[in-house]
Amino acid sequence: MARLQRSKSSSVSLESLHHPVVFVVDMINGFAREGALADPAILQSAAPIRKLIEESQAPVWFIRDSHTPDAAEFQSFPVHCLEGSEESMVIDELKDLETASHTLYKNCISAAASPQFASMLESLPEEGADLIVTGCCTDLCVLQLALPLQSWINQTNRKNMRVIVPEDCVETYHIPDVHDAAKWNETALAMMAANGILIAGSVEKE
Repeated sequence: MARLQRSKSSSVSLESLHHPVVFVVDMINGFAREGALADPAILQSAAPIRKLIEESQAPVWFIRDSHTPDAAEFQSFPVHCLEGSEESMVIDELKDLETASHTLYKNCISAAASPQFASMLESLPEEGADLIVTGCCTDLCVLQLALPLQSWINQTNRKNMRVIVPEDCVETYHIPDVHDAAKWNETALAMMAANGILIAGSVEKE
């Protein structure tokens, strides 16, 4: 769960959610267990994510890094999460919740660039929904899913939809003197809030 330099934001009640849909971003081995960008602290988000899914009984979309060996992203980041590799697989704590029909694969940071993104949007409830974004990394792949979702909501005037990011369900990696997790969690959450996304400490039963 997000390492922060302040206390968590207020929680949102489970009962207040409207047709929730949960997005689980990059909760895969290459960020949690092995590889150049793995940080075991990311595993701490697994239990709150699972609790949210089970208590809400919401449909779930898993978003997974699945890079080609020649991925352009590797000019900026170390090689990670190659398609078909163990690094690209959902962590054991959540993998039983994944279904093939609700898995989106991406070859870059942003799920919105995936060819599957448009069809995923079409699958959302027409009567509106609360789109809950969870996973890692807060300042990278989570941010670049939450912002396009909010922009799509605004562009299409879907006033019966909102994007929610629970702080206990997101995390980013920490590399000393390179990528400070607390700093980048704070920065990303502030950027999302500034764009109209609801930042909640957690989603809890009343």
